[in-house]
Amino acid sequence: MSQQPLIIVSNRGPAQFDRSPGGSRELSRGGGGLVTALSGLVADRHALWIASAMTSEDVAVTEENDHRPIDVELSGVAYRVLMVESDQEAYDAFYNVIANPILWFIQHYLWDLSNAPDIRKEEIAAWYDGYEVVNGDIADCVISQIEDRDDPLVMLHDYHLYTAPAKIRAARPDVLLHHFVHIPWAQPDAWRILPTPIREAIFNGLLANDIIGFHTHSYGVNFLSCCARLMGYDVDFENLTVSHPGGRTMVRAYPLSIDAGRLERAAASDRVADFEKEILARRREHLILRVDRADLSKNVLRGFTAFDTFLSDHPEFREKVTFVAHLQPSRQDVPEYAEYLERIEALVAVVNHRHGTTDWMPIDLRVYDDFDEAVARYKHCDLLMVNAIFDGMNLVAKEAPVINVRDGVLMLSENTGSHEELKEFALSVNPFDIQEQADVIYQALTMAPDERRNRADGLKAIIHSRTPADWIEEQLADIELVRSQRTLVR
Repeated sequence: MSQQPLIIVSNRGPAQFDRSPGGSRELSRGGGGLVTALSGLVADRHALWIASAMTSEDVAVTEENDHRPIDVELSGVAYRVLMVESDQEAYDAFYNVIANPILWFIQHYLWDLSNAPDIRKEEIAAWYDGYEVVNGDIADCVISQIEDRDDPLVMLHDYHLYTAPAKIRAARPDVLLHHFVHIPWAQPDAWRILPTPIREAIFNGLLANDIIGFHTHSYGVNFLSCCARLMGYDVDFENLTVSHPGGRTMVRAYPLSIDAGRLERAAASDRVADFEKEILARRREHLILRVDRADLSKNVLRGFTAFDTFLSDHPEFREKVTFVAHLQPSRQDVPEYAEYLERIEALVAVVNHRHGTTDWMPIDLRVYDDFDEAVARYKHCDLLMVNAIFDGMNLVAKEAPVINVRDGVLMLSENTGSHEELKEFALSVNPFDIQEQADVIYQALTMAPDERRNRADGLKAIIHSRTPADWIEEQLADIELVRSQRTLVR
């Protein structure tokens, strides 16, 4: 396997170029958890990573190198990167009209269907002149890079690139295509929002892959149900395959793990220690924590409302508990997200006014991203709240328990991918049941020490049982299986 050429494809790549205020060119790590998850794969194999150019400086670097791959090193990992430029208006339609919010909202069940979305000619145009154009640009780049390769392997990622596989397959029927979807897969009726031609293009695009991976078995079953009900294809639920005019596609679950060692090293850093001193000096008797993007799918408003309800139901906790919320601003160029952050800030003000005192603020809202500060609070929280409406995996639920030193309790939405693995030792909640969440806050803060320790130890054991390398190796094993089956057919 290590000798096989490998191409990784995603919308956002591992490296991004910008200009500093002083005018010099700066290289930074691409955002998101995908880079971390795939760093082991890149480190062990000579891989080319194809991604969209995110900045004008990305475009300039690519043009200066005659649109050839460039080699960069970030955090000790060497990457070979090729950034693909798309028309700016096409990319805006691709990302800000189709990928976010339409696909993201469908796959996280976020649409209020009595009010939105409305599919008009603008959305139709955004699909054909935006999403399809960018997918075509990426696919053309992949095709050019595998032109002289025998039996090439291409691993695509996420909801931005659903139609690229079919474009690649049309040019190279021999290519082995693997696609990992990092967000939930919605049940069939949710996809009826989309016009039939667009919906069919998405499914036929994905089914051009030999293997489609999801974080959980249930997402895979949802996908197969869509193939049966929306496309009329022959589905084998026992063996998790779907037969279609282009052949047969395997559907598999590969739950993503965290790099516990990396997190533990970060937790032992001097900067984290400095934050810990401040946290311990200011903490009340109990500390509740959430660390999230300010994304509608994270269910922040209901979490704060549950805390409000808890304080009303249990006034004995007045001035004894603080709820710290680290929220990273997310997609503020999308109106729904900008409005959501405003609603969060308004609700925090209401709760703090209702319950706060002159020297106690019940909710401490921090709208910025500081990894070390979040890690310091991971270590010392008594309860971590993860109440997402739906979430592909949610790695926060795996990060905090690994380094927590207080036998902290995990409140975990049953609609997160991580719930499949962690439910035995977490306190499960329905993300829409505010009273249940309020009751679980009380349960966690009054839990007997022995039960807290048992749950904390159980979470640590499960999380340590898998590594990012396992996630990668499981996918590569299935790729080898497909290769061997192809060889037998030949």
